[in-house]
Amino acid sequence: MSESDLIVIAIGGNSLIEDPDNKTISAQYAACRKTVRQIVPLVAAGHRVVVVHGNGPQVGFILQRSELARRYLHMVPLDSCVADTQGAIGYNLQMAFANELGRSEVRRTAVTVVTQALVAADDPAFQRPEKPVGGFMTEQEAELHVREDGWQVREDSGRGFRRVVPSPVPTDIVEIDAVGALLDSGFVVIAAGGGGIPVYRREDGELVGLEGVVDKDLAASLLARRLGADRFVISTAVDRVALHFGTPEERSLERMTAAEAEQYASEGHFAPGSMLPKIQAMVQFVRATGNSGIITSPRQLEHLDSGTVGTTVIA
Repeated sequence: MSESDLIVIAIGGNSLIEDPDNKTISAQYAACRKTVRQIVPLVAAGHRVVVVHGNGPQVGFILQRSELARRYLHMVPLDSCVADTQGAIGYNLQMAFANELGRSEVRRTAVTVVTQALVAADDPAFQRPEKPVGGFMTEQEAELHVREDGWQVREDSGRGFRRVVPSPVPTDIVEIDAVGALLDSGFVVIAAGGGGIPVYRREDGELVGLEGVVDKDLAASLLARRLGADRFVISTAVDRVALHFGTPEERSLERMTAAEAEQYASEGHFAPGSMLPKIQAMVQFVRATGNSGIITSPRQLEHLDSGTVGTTVIA
Protein backbone atom coordinates (compact mmCIF):
# COMPACT_ATOMS: atom_id res chain seq x y z
CA MET A 1 0.00 0.00 0.00
CA SER A 2 1.17 3.52 -0.73
CA GLU A 3 1.33 6.11 2.04
CA SER A 4 -1.83 7.94 0.96
CA ASP A 5 -4.04 4.87 0.48
CA LEU A 6 -7.61 5.16 1.74
CA ILE A 7 -8.54 2.30 4.06
CA VAL A 8 -12.08 1.69 5.33
CA ILE A 9 -12.05 -0.49 8.45
CA ALA A 10 -15.20 -2.11 9.84
CA ILE A 11 -14.75 -3.08 13.48
CA GLY A 12 -17.03 -5.63 15.11
CA GLY A 13 -18.50 -6.29 18.51
CA ASN A 14 -15.32 -7.73 20.00
CA SER A 15 -13.70 -4.34 19.41
CA LEU A 16 -16.31 -2.71 21.67
CA ILE A 17 -17.13 -5.35 24.30
CA GLU A 18 -14.43 -7.88 25.14
CA ASP A 19 -15.92 -9.37 28.32
CA PRO A 20 -19.61 -10.40 28.19
CA ASP A 21 -19.70 -10.08 31.98
CA ASN A 22 -18.38 -6.52 31.99
CA LYS A 23 -20.26 -4.22 29.62
CA THR A 24 -19.82 -0.93 31.48
CA ILE A 25 -18.99 2.25 29.57
CA SER A 26 -15.47 2.27 30.99
CA ALA A 27 -14.96 -1.33 29.83
CA GLN A 28 -16.27 -0.42 26.38
CA TYR A 29 -13.86 2.50 26.20
CA ALA A 30 -10.97 0.24 27.18
CA ALA A 31 -11.92 -2.16 24.37
CA CYS A 32 -12.22 0.73 21.90
CA ARG A 33 -8.81 2.06 22.87
CA LYS A 34 -7.23 -1.37 22.47
CA THR A 35 -8.53 -1.57 18.89
CA VAL A 36 -7.64 2.04 18.10
CA ARG A 37 -4.08 1.33 19.28
CA GLN A 38 -3.83 -1.19 16.40
CA ILE A 39 -5.15 1.33 13.85
CA VAL A 40 -2.90 4.25 14.83
CA PRO A 41 0.20 2.79 13.07
CA LEU A 42 -1.76 2.94 9.80
CA VAL A 43 -2.58 6.60 10.43
CA ALA A 44 1.03 7.29 11.41
CA ALA A 45 2.15 5.70 8.13
CA GLY A 46 0.14 8.34 6.27
CA HIS A 47 -2.94 6.33 5.30
CA ARG A 48 -6.33 7.98 5.20
CA VAL A 49 -8.63 5.99 7.48
CA VAL A 50 -12.38 5.63 7.92
CA VAL A 51 -13.71 3.51 10.80
CA VAL A 52 -17.17 1.92 10.78
CA HIS A 53 -18.29 0.34 14.07
CA GLY A 54 -21.00 -2.06 15.15
CA ASN A 55 -23.62 -1.22 17.78
CA GLY A 56 -25.81 -4.28 18.35
CA PRO A 57 -25.39 -4.61 22.14
CA GLN A 58 -25.52 -0.85 22.68
CA VAL A 59 -28.83 -0.50 20.82
CA GLY A 60 -30.11 -3.36 22.95
CA PHE A 61 -29.12 -1.50 26.12
CA ILE A 62 -31.06 1.60 25.05
CA LEU A 63 -34.13 -0.46 24.20
CA GLN A 64 -33.99 -2.23 27.56
CA ARG A 65 -33.65 1.07 29.44
CA SER A 66 -36.59 2.42 27.47
CA GLU A 67 -38.59 -0.67 28.34
CA LEU A 68 -37.85 -0.32 32.07
CA ALA A 69 -38.83 3.35 32.01
CA ARG A 70 -41.94 3.03 29.82
CA ARG A 71 -44.25 3.92 32.75
CA TYR A 72 -42.52 7.28 33.07
CA LEU A 73 -41.02 8.19 29.68
CA HIS A 74 -41.71 7.73 25.98
CA MET A 75 -40.28 4.73 24.13
CA VAL A 76 -37.24 5.41 21.92
CA PRO A 77 -37.69 4.61 18.20
CA LEU A 78 -35.06 2.38 16.67
CA ASP A 79 -33.64 4.98 14.29
CA SER A 80 -33.01 7.27 17.28
CA CYS A 81 -31.34 4.37 19.12
CA VAL A 82 -28.88 4.00 16.23
CA ALA A 83 -28.22 7.76 16.23
CA ASP A 84 -27.63 7.71 20.00
CA THR A 85 -25.08 4.89 19.69
CA GLN A 86 -23.29 6.63 16.83
CA GLY A 87 -22.70 9.61 19.13
CA ALA A 88 -21.73 7.62 22.22
CA ILE A 89 -19.47 5.08 20.51
CA GLY A 90 -18.06 7.79 18.28
CA TYR A 91 -17.12 9.74 21.40
CA ASN A 92 -15.27 6.73 22.81
CA LEU A 93 -13.42 6.20 19.53
CA GLN A 94 -12.60 9.90 19.14
CA MET A 95 -11.15 10.08 22.64
CA ALA A 96 -9.21 6.84 22.09
CA PHE A 97 -7.75 8.22 18.85
CA ALA A 98 -6.88 11.54 20.50
CA ASN A 99 -5.03 9.78 23.30
CA GLU A 100 -3.27 7.17 21.15
CA LEU A 101 -2.33 9.61 18.39
CA GLY A 102 -1.03 11.97 21.05
CA ARG A 103 1.18 9.24 22.48
CA SER A 104 2.52 8.58 18.99
CA GLU A 105 3.02 12.32 18.36
CA VAL A 106 0.87 12.11 15.24
CA ARG A 107 -0.95 15.38 14.51
CA ARG A 108 -4.26 14.01 13.24
CA THR A 109 -7.76 14.42 14.66
CA ALA A 110 -10.65 11.93 14.62
CA VAL A 111 -14.21 13.12 14.04
CA THR A 112 -17.56 11.31 14.05
CA VAL A 113 -20.23 11.86 11.42
CA VAL A 114 -23.79 10.99 12.45
CA THR A 115 -24.60 9.08 9.30
CA GLN A 116 -27.86 8.17 7.57
CA ALA A 117 -28.05 5.09 5.34
CA LEU A 118 -30.54 5.42 2.52
CA VAL A 119 -32.70 2.34 1.96
CA ALA A 120 -35.63 1.55 -0.33
CA ALA A 121 -39.02 1.85 1.31
CA ASP A 122 -40.13 -1.23 -0.63
CA ASP A 123 -37.10 -3.34 0.35
CA PRO A 124 -38.36 -6.95 0.80
CA ALA A 125 -36.84 -6.94 4.32
CA PHE A 126 -39.79 -4.86 5.52
CA GLN A 127 -42.08 -7.76 4.68
CA ARG A 128 -39.82 -10.27 6.47
CA PRO A 129 -38.43 -8.80 9.71
CA GLU A 130 -35.72 -11.22 10.88
CA LYS A 131 -33.08 -9.23 12.80
CA PRO A 132 -33.37 -9.74 16.61
CA VAL A 133 -32.88 -6.59 18.71
CA GLY A 134 -33.13 -5.87 22.43
CA GLY A 135 -33.34 -8.32 25.29
CA PHE A 136 -35.36 -11.45 25.91
CA MET A 137 -39.00 -11.23 26.98
CA THR A 138 -41.55 -13.56 28.47
CA GLU A 139 -44.50 -14.54 26.30
CA GLN A 140 -46.72 -12.14 28.26
CA GLU A 141 -44.30 -9.23 27.73
CA ALA A 142 -44.04 -10.06 24.05
CA GLU A 143 -47.83 -10.12 23.67
CA LEU A 144 -48.04 -6.72 25.37
CA HIS A 145 -45.61 -5.18 22.88
CA VAL A 146 -47.36 -6.78 19.93
CA ARG A 147 -50.68 -5.37 21.14
CA GLU A 148 -49.58 -1.90 22.29
CA ASP A 149 -46.50 -1.12 20.17
CA GLY A 150 -47.08 -3.14 17.01
CA TRP A 151 -43.84 -5.10 17.46
CA GLN A 152 -43.14 -8.33 15.66
CA VAL A 153 -41.63 -10.94 17.97
CA ARG A 154 -40.12 -14.38 17.65
CA GLU A 155 -39.37 -17.19 20.10
CA ASP A 156 -35.60 -17.70 20.33
CA SER A 157 -34.43 -21.28 20.88
CA GLY A 158 -36.32 -21.73 24.14
CA ARG A 159 -34.62 -18.70 25.73
CA GLY A 160 -37.63 -16.41 25.47
CA PHE A 161 -39.05 -13.99 22.93
CA ARG A 162 -37.21 -11.19 21.13
CA ARG A 163 -38.31 -8.35 18.95
CA VAL A 164 -37.40 -8.80 15.26
CA VAL A 165 -37.04 -5.88 12.87
CA PRO A 166 -36.25 -5.41 9.16
CA SER A 167 -32.64 -5.25 8.00
CA PRO A 168 -32.85 -3.51 4.59
CA VAL A 169 -29.95 -3.26 2.16
CA PRO A 170 -28.29 0.19 2.12
CA THR A 171 -28.35 1.91 -1.28
CA ASP A 172 -26.45 5.10 -0.47
CA ILE A 173 -24.81 7.06 2.34
CA VAL A 174 -26.52 10.44 2.77
CA GLU A 175 -23.46 12.19 4.23
CA ILE A 176 -20.94 10.71 1.76
CA ASP A 177 -19.78 14.17 0.60
CA ALA A 178 -19.11 15.27 4.18
CA VAL A 179 -17.06 12.12 4.85
CA GLY A 180 -15.02 12.73 1.71
CA ALA A 181 -14.42 16.39 2.58
CA LEU A 182 -13.23 15.47 6.07
CA LEU A 183 -10.84 12.88 4.65
CA ASP A 184 -9.47 15.44 2.20
CA SER A 185 -8.87 17.78 5.15
CA GLY A 186 -6.76 15.17 6.96
CA PHE A 187 -9.23 13.88 9.54
CA VAL A 188 -9.62 10.28 10.66
CA VAL A 189 -13.35 9.74 10.11
CA ILE A 190 -15.77 7.57 12.09
CA ALA A 191 -18.89 7.08 9.97
CA ALA A 192 -21.89 4.82 9.26
CA GLY A 193 -21.82 3.51 12.84
CA GLY A 194 -24.08 0.52 13.32
CA GLY A 195 -24.65 0.45 9.57
CA GLY A 196 -26.05 3.96 9.54
CA ILE A 197 -29.45 5.30 10.57
CA PRO A 198 -31.97 3.73 8.15
CA VAL A 199 -33.91 6.38 6.25
CA TYR A 200 -35.88 6.49 3.02
CA ARG A 201 -36.66 9.38 0.70
CA ARG A 202 -40.29 10.22 0.06
CA GLU A 203 -41.56 11.24 -3.36
CA ASP A 204 -41.35 14.88 -2.27
CA GLY A 205 -37.66 14.40 -1.48
CA GLU A 206 -37.93 14.47 2.32
CA LEU A 207 -35.99 11.95 4.41
CA VAL A 208 -37.91 9.82 6.94
CA GLY A 209 -36.45 7.50 9.59
CA LEU A 210 -37.40 3.84 9.67
CA GLU A 211 -37.73 1.16 12.33
CA GLY A 212 -34.97 -1.20 11.25
CA VAL A 213 -31.25 -1.83 11.34
CA VAL A 214 -28.72 -1.89 8.51
CA ASP A 215 -25.97 -4.50 8.49
CA LYS A 216 -22.73 -2.77 9.50
CA ASP A 217 -20.52 -4.71 7.10
CA LEU A 218 -22.78 -4.07 4.11
CA ALA A 219 -22.88 -0.36 4.95
CA ALA A 220 -19.09 -0.26 5.37
CA SER A 221 -18.68 -1.97 1.99
CA LEU A 222 -20.98 0.57 0.37
CA LEU A 223 -19.11 3.44 2.04
CA ALA A 224 -15.80 2.01 0.82
CA ARG A 225 -17.12 1.71 -2.72
CA ARG A 226 -18.58 5.22 -2.76
CA LEU A 227 -15.32 6.68 -1.46
CA GLY A 228 -13.21 4.68 -3.92
CA ALA A 229 -11.23 3.08 -1.09
CA ASP A 230 -7.96 1.33 -1.89
CA ARG A 231 -8.54 -1.28 0.81
CA PHE A 232 -11.60 -2.53 2.68
CA VAL A 233 -10.85 -4.28 5.97
CA ILE A 234 -13.29 -6.18 8.17
CA SER A 235 -12.12 -6.76 11.72
CA THR A 236 -13.75 -9.72 13.43
CA ALA A 237 -13.14 -12.36 16.10
CA VAL A 238 -10.74 -14.53 14.09
CA ASP A 239 -7.31 -13.92 12.53
CA ARG A 240 -8.35 -15.57 9.26
CA VAL A 241 -11.45 -16.91 7.55
CA ALA A 242 -11.66 -20.68 7.87
CA LEU A 243 -13.40 -23.56 6.14
CA HIS A 244 -15.04 -26.23 8.32
CA PHE A 245 -14.79 -23.75 11.21
CA GLY A 246 -14.82 -25.34 14.66
CA THR A 247 -14.28 -28.88 13.39
CA PRO A 248 -11.19 -31.12 13.24
CA GLU A 249 -11.04 -30.34 9.49
CA GLU A 250 -10.79 -26.56 10.06
CA ARG A 251 -8.53 -24.90 7.49
CA SER A 252 -7.55 -21.22 7.53
CA LEU A 253 -7.43 -19.30 4.26
CA GLU A 254 -4.68 -16.82 3.47
CA ARG A 255 -6.19 -15.80 0.14
CA MET A 256 -9.32 -16.38 -1.95
CA THR A 257 -11.01 -14.90 -4.97
CA ALA A 258 -14.53 -13.48 -4.93
CA ALA A 259 -15.71 -16.52 -6.91
CA GLU A 260 -14.14 -18.90 -4.40
CA ALA A 261 -15.72 -16.96 -1.52
CA GLU A 262 -19.14 -17.32 -3.12
CA GLN A 263 -18.56 -21.02 -3.71
CA TYR A 264 -17.58 -21.58 -0.07
CA ALA A 265 -20.64 -19.61 1.02
CA SER A 266 -22.94 -21.75 -1.14
CA GLU A 267 -21.40 -24.84 0.44
CA GLY A 268 -22.45 -23.57 3.87
CA HIS A 269 -19.03 -22.77 5.33
CA PHE A 270 -20.06 -19.35 6.67
CA ALA A 271 -22.72 -18.85 9.36
CA PRO A 272 -25.57 -16.51 8.29
CA GLY A 273 -25.43 -14.37 11.43
CA SER A 274 -21.66 -14.27 11.66
CA MET A 275 -19.16 -14.66 8.80
CA LEU A 276 -21.59 -14.79 5.85
CA PRO A 277 -22.50 -11.05 5.76
CA LYS A 278 -18.81 -10.21 6.01
CA ILE A 279 -18.04 -12.39 3.01
CA GLN A 280 -20.92 -10.86 1.06
CA ALA A 281 -19.79 -7.32 1.92
CA MET A 282 -16.21 -8.08 0.92
CA VAL A 283 -17.22 -9.68 -2.38
CA GLN A 284 -19.31 -6.60 -3.24
CA PHE A 285 -16.31 -4.35 -2.65
CA VAL A 286 -13.67 -6.29 -4.56
CA ARG A 287 -15.98 -6.93 -7.51
CA ALA A 288 -17.02 -3.27 -7.77
CA THR A 289 -13.54 -1.75 -7.37
CA GLY A 290 -11.07 -4.40 -8.47
CA ASN A 291 -9.17 -3.68 -5.25
CA SER A 292 -8.47 -6.28 -2.58
CA GLY A 293 -9.83 -6.56 0.93
CA ILE A 294 -8.79 -8.25 4.15
CA ILE A 295 -10.72 -10.04 6.90
CA THR A 296 -8.78 -10.36 10.14
CA SER A 297 -8.83 -9.74 13.90
CA PRO A 298 -8.32 -6.39 15.69
CA ARG A 299 -4.88 -7.41 16.96
CA GLN A 300 -3.65 -7.86 13.38
CA LEU A 301 -4.73 -4.44 12.09
CA GLU A 302 -1.41 -2.71 12.78
CA HIS A 303 0.33 -5.23 10.50
CA LEU A 304 -1.86 -4.68 7.41
CA ASP A 305 0.99 -3.06 5.49
CA SER A 306 3.03 -6.27 5.82
CA GLY A 307 0.65 -8.14 3.55
CA THR A 308 0.96 -11.26 5.69
CA VAL A 309 -2.07 -11.05 7.98
CA GLY A 310 -5.69 -12.09 7.66
CA THR A 311 -7.51 -13.51 4.66
CA THR A 312 -7.03 -11.44 1.52
CA VAL A 313 -9.97 -11.41 -0.90
CA ILE A 314 -9.30 -10.46 -4.53
CA ALA A 315 -11.61 -9.85 -7.47
